[in-house]
Amino acid sequence: MRLPSLPPYLSTLPGAEQRLRALRVLAVSGLVLLLRPFWPLSWLPGWVVGALLLWTIGELVLWICWPRRWR
Repeated sequence: MRLPSLPPYLSTLPGAEQRLRALRVLAVSGLVLLLRPFWPLSWLPGWVVGALLLWTIGELVLWICWPRRWR
C-alpha cells in the first residue's frame, strides 16, 4: 500500500526541510512528556527530560529567528 504524499508546504516549498524537522522535534518531545508516567520512561531523570525540552525550544528559536535561506 502506498502512503499519500506530503502537502507542498512540507515537501517542495522553500523551508519544507525545516518545517519537517520542527515537527519531528515537537513530536519527540511531546511523546516523551505524554509517556513519562509509564514504566520505562519513568526511570528517566528529570534533567534528561529538561534537556530534551531545552533542545526543542532551541531548535524552534533557531528555526524562527534564523531560518536557512533557500537558493
